[in-house]
Amino acid sequence: MKSDGLKLSHQIVLVLALVCAALAPRAADAQSICGDCQVQIGLGGTYHYWGETGSLVLPVSLTWSDNRYELAAFRFTDEQLLALPGTHQARRMADPYWGASLSRRWGLFERGPVQGYFGFGLAGRSESDTLSVTRWDFASQLGLRFHFPGNRAVGELTIRHWSNGGIRLPNHGQDFATFTVRLNSGLFGLGKQDHYPIDPRFDVDRLLIASTTDFRGEPLP
Repeated sequence: MKSDGLKLSHQIVLVLALVCAALAPRAADAQSICGDCQVQIGLGGTYHYWGETGSLVLPVSLTWSDNRYELAAFRFTDEQLLALPGTHQARRMADPYWGASLSRRWGLFERGPVQGYFGFGLAGRSESDTLSVTRWDFASQLGLRFHFPGNRAVGELTIRHWSNGGIRLPNHGQDFATFTVRLNSGLFGLGKQDHYPIDPRFDVDRLLIASTTDFRGEPLP
């Protein structure tokens, strides 16, 4: 069982490495390949039916193409326990494990610095448990993306759910929420908000001619 989990962990790492390698910039075209890629890190927590299950989540995500796509890795650091109603006992739902997801995102609305989005894709887990007997699940998300004052940082608050859709049981699903902040939008290239257009009135040739002429229009000695 452990060897299977270790094997899937290696598969997840391999998939992440291949995608990152495909997005990694080359010397000549770093800006064109991933000019708006953003790496984000943060914290999160698990729950189930609005009850806490007690695991800290450590997320790292990469978004690109104007936030249309997200590749993310997650570490669930603690075992997840769900309190049994009317008792002082708790049911163990999951042990610590690694997970990763690849999702397509769609914008729902935009109000000033705040954007709402929905995402759907696939998720891989290093362990199967009561939450999901399968290790490859569907991944859905609903979140808010916002700019901090001064437009110097971007944050995301996202509610996530992983499930196999009832293909195999048990399938309670992994519910968790994450809060992430942009680490460095210039890691793969400049973000859109960091680009400054050149004034079309700026004429380099005219400036060079002016620098070699005095104010009367005569060439300088």
